Amino acid sequence: MPTKKVKIRMSTVKRNNLKHTKLSKQGKAKHRHHEKKTVLLPKRNNDQQSKSNAVQEEEEEESDHGEELLQMVENDDLEFLHNAVTSHSYSLLNHICFTENKQKDRKRKRDKDGEDEVDVEGNYEERVPELEPKRIKHLLPIKTKGGLVYRSVAEDFNEEEPEPAKEEVIPKPEETETDSDAELENELDIERTDFIDPSRPVSTAELLASREEALRKRRLLIGVLASGLLENPQVKTKNFKRLLDMMNEETPELRITVCKLVIVSLLEVFRDVVPSYQIKHQDNPGVKLKKETLQLQRFEKALLSSYKIYLQRMEKLVSMLNKKRGNSRVASQQELRMGELALSCMCDLLVAHPYFNFSHNLVQLLVPYLNHPLPSVRQLCSNSVCTVFRNDKRGEISLEIVRCINCLVKSRSHSVHPEVLKVLLSLRIKEINLEKEKEDELRQKKFMKHKQKLLTMSKKERKRSKKLEELEKELLETKAEENKQAKQQYLTEVTKFVFTIYFRVLKKAPSSKILSITLEGLARYAHCINLEFYEDIVNVLNHLLEHEPLGYREQMHCIQTVFTILSGQGEVLNIDPFRFYVHLYRNLLSVHAGDSHQDLPTVLKTLDLAVIHRHKRLSQQRMFAFTKRLATLAMQLLHNGSISCLALIRTIMQVYRSVDILLDPDSSVGQGVYFPELEDPEYCNASNTAIWEMTALKRHYHPVVCKFACNILLGVPVTGDGYLAPELTKLSAEELFIKYNPSEVAFQPPVPVPKKIEARTNPSVTIHFRNEDLFNYVKEVSERHVEETVDFSLFKMRVKS
Repeated sequence: MPTKKVKIRMSTVKRNNLKHTKLSKQGKAKHRHHEKKTVLLPKRNNDQQSKSNAVQEEEEEESDHGEELLQMVENDDLEFLHNAVTSHSYSLLNHICFTENKQKDRKRKRDKDGEDEVDVEGNYEERVPELEPKRIKHLLPIKTKGGLVYRSVAEDFNEEEPEPAKEEVIPKPEETETDSDAELENELDIERTDFIDPSRPVSTAELLASREEALRKRRLLIGVLASGLLENPQVKTKNFKRLLDMMNEETPELRITVCKLVIVSLLEVFRDVVPSYQIKHQDNPGVKLKKETLQLQRFEKALLSSYKIYLQRMEKLVSMLNKKRGNSRVASQQELRMGELALSCMCDLLVAHPYFNFSHNLVQLLVPYLNHPLPSVRQLCSNSVCTVFRNDKRGEISLEIVRCINCLVKSRSHSVHPEVLKVLLSLRIKEINLEKEKEDELRQKKFMKHKQKLLTMSKKERKRSKKLEELEKELLETKAEENKQAKQQYLTEVTKFVFTIYFRVLKKAPSSKILSITLEGLARYAHCINLEFYEDIVNVLNHLLEHEPLGYREQMHCIQTVFTILSGQGEVLNIDPFRFYVHLYRNLLSVHAGDSHQDLPTVLKTLDLAVIHRHKRLSQQRMFAFTKRLATLAMQLLHNGSISCLALIRTIMQVYRSVDILLDPDSSVGQGVYFPELEDPEYCNASNTAIWEMTALKRHYHPVVCKFACNILLGVPVTGDGYLAPELTKLSAEELFIKYNPSEVAFQPPVPVPKKIEARTNPSVTIHFRNEDLFNYVKEVSERHVEETVDFSLFKMRVKS
């Protein structure tokens, strides 16, 4: 097989030396007269020195061929060359007989003399070496503290050797990427001084035009810097500093506008660039990292520092919303708007990245603004916190927010706005079991017993049990059980803090303005309360209903809380809710089509828990009373509320068939007269009345209300005449209330277009007048105002006989 010839790589210097040696052996090499090498040799004998001198004389005789060339040159040229060499001015010969020190001395001498004449020949001579063919060789870069230093060396080009492939010099990416931004800044020429000459009078139009032009330049620059960050944030990290510097605009006419533009632009950049995880760095100076890893770490450090500076400046702007004690200065509207804008940006950052760095600092800053005097500020913070609660899947940030709320309520002695506790209604703690801690304690005791058994085990048995534990742990990791356990633990702690806040308010501030929202929260999370607290809570709520001046809304929340407790694990308790039925029956008519109509869902939930779920424990008189009260309530509500009440009546008639007696209008048989004003449903004699409201609701303007009323009047049939469609029967009362909600000004089902009815004229009808003056007057008026389609021949004059 033919052997493949391997090409040996060698440097250019070595290749030139080999070639020169080969030519010198063949006698073809040229002598280098301009190179004089001085070599230190050892001392020789006199014979050797005489021989060397003879050889040197022979070489000098052989090299006299330059005299012939010298005779061919004219005297003027020789004089010019001689003057050029002696005066150190002819740069073509500098590399032959002068060193670098002499060149530096010549330059210094010229600078001192201050020659103003243009040296045309000198400029040309300096440009001549650049025309000589050279090749650039790139060396390995050197790593310094400031970064990588790239090196290159220029070499003489040898025509006999093949030219290697040219490699482009790749500059640093930071330099290439930032050139466009620097050029843009130079083109825009943003001056920090006034943008109008104050020495001449200026009109308002010119002032506005110049301000708009300056704003246009700054908008363009902000857009370019922000878009560069979004395109390649790891390379253009310097744009963060430029944008942050632009917040300190010196021109007073543009300061507020430019600051707002930069704030909003950086918000969008951070929302897109910031990762969803927390950045943690450990400085290990002795550890060598890859180039990509090092670049990523530098970017993360720059991002963190810029993010921190941005938050600090936002905090400074938000502080304008706080009025310090002893400061009588009133903040202007511009400062308040800037503060609200900064607060809005911080809220958006917390919602977008709740687990990034400084999220706990954001929580500690934003929670106190839930109790701010301005309603707009409270609403802004409340919406952001509610969004964080709804989207939180780990529970860690929710726990941090609830802790801050607990400290805020406690420090203000429960004198806070309702928004502080209203945000707690958005927590996702519906599936929390606080009894799990006791189960864990029992499990821990069993584990300790198991540990004592392990101590008595042999060595082999211990190893085997250890391997089994490791295997179980790996199985839990594969099922992601550890994350679920951590989340459950966070939410359990959240629930504890929530009930701590609620119970403290009930105990220490029962007459505060946050009692209503506290009762609403208790009603929503009552299923999470420990069983041992049920009886105490029921007694406290009964005391509030009987002795505290509560509104109907607070009373409904108290009743809802009690029946929520009794519908779950509280069924095993021996508690008689008779007194709560009285409060519920009394407050039903407090809801109407006005402002209280939005509280109807609470009433529907309470009735579902108290009447329908506990219908087997209610007496017949109570069922009649609540059915009659619901029919009366349906008359004073909007159509969606009427539909919900009728749906509850229909459900009661299905589960409790004896209510059909209310459809009979005959009240002659019974125990007495119905007293609707009586507060106790047990003794109001509702069995002696009828639900005559169904007859009025049968002619309601809403077609769905009419269908429900007809269905109830016919005895709630499932099929046949008066039955309801399945899409109506499947929905609960709360779902019907939401579905037919008229708040969006959308009637459902849509109202049909009325048909046009043409007026018909009956020619056989004749109008007779006995008074001639009246006949003439009617005819005149009719001709003047009535349409031409009227046949006036029908008007006849009847003459008295």
